[in-house]
Amino acid sequence: MQYRALGDTGIEVSLLCLGTMTWGEQNSEAEGHAQLDYAVSQGINFIDTAEMYPVPPREQTQGATERILGTWLKGRKDRDTLIVASKVTGKSAGFPYLRGGPRLTRAHILQAAEESLKRLQTDYIDLYQLHWPERTTNYFGQLGYEHHPEEGLATLEESLSALAELVKAGKIRHIGLSNETPWGVMECLRLAREKGLPRIVSIQNPYSLLNRTYEVGMAEISMREQCGLLAYSPLAFGMLSGKYEGGAKPAGARLSLFERFQRYNNPQGREATRRYVELAHAHGIRPAQMALAYINSRPFVSATIIGATTMEQLKENIGSLHIQLPEAVVSGIESLHQQNPNPCP
Repeated sequence: MQYRALGDTGIEVSLLCLGTMTWGEQNSEAEGHAQLDYAVSQGINFIDTAEMYPVPPREQTQGATERILGTWLKGRKDRDTLIVASKVTGKSAGFPYLRGGPRLTRAHILQAAEESLKRLQTDYIDLYQLHWPERTTNYFGQLGYEHHPEEGLATLEESLSALAELVKAGKIRHIGLSNETPWGVMECLRLAREKGLPRIVSIQNPYSLLNRTYEVGMAEISMREQCGLLAYSPLAFGMLSGKYEGGAKPAGARLSLFERFQRYNNPQGREATRRYVELAHAHGIRPAQMALAYINSRPFVSATIIGATTMEQLKENIGSLHIQLPEAVVSGIESLHQQNPNPCP
């Protein structure tokens, strides 16, 4: 296993982080525990979850993923060697069952953290992240921009102040952002500097061969400000594994089960995927491992978040660490990117 710095915390996290959002929906508790056991045996020390998981989010299963992780954490003697990350849900009208509609106000954040700690059966969360911004802005693939000048400033400071309370109380160690924009990241860094609030140490945003928009603006921030990327959806919901090629719908796969997950399944994304899969096969590399190896090699990435519904997938994903992409493959990836840049932002 390779390890990289988590911001300026002095913590070293495994380059591969175990994602968990299928646990409680596509995966049972026993399967989640088996994934954890195997991941840790391979040197993974970084685990990411969220209060709203599993996905697709719904009232009946909300919090199940944290509970599954919690039953595994309970009684372990190596808790201090593990980096557990979770997230508080951003503002949304779609989840009225979460505190009457989740917000990133002080009251919501403090309540959410307490509930996550109980489900996780731990005294502290190593990395607590704002799942998406409170304000109206671009995330989850939204294009265009509608400006709402009244949004953003006051609530962002309130959110960071609430997180500061949790840090002071020892309930969380460090803070991060997710689905953020360059302005949001720099504003958080400014508030930390000028108001004496906790400094963010990571940014969890999407990054894959189908969506390299992070490289424009955000990558430089990660490098210069020591807040590296935790890359989520590095396989674009499994598209880049090639398993959906030719319109296939494998039994039990996310896109087969849930029609709502179409972010990476547009015509231009399918065409780009076909060509990336062909490139991998031409060089005798598994498509999923090629896609992950490319993300792993980026210097602004602190960790690549991998998720799996089977042990075979998990083993293949972890095996990407052993793939050193030949120059011909890297050149091929860059050529394909130039021809069809960011088909699924």
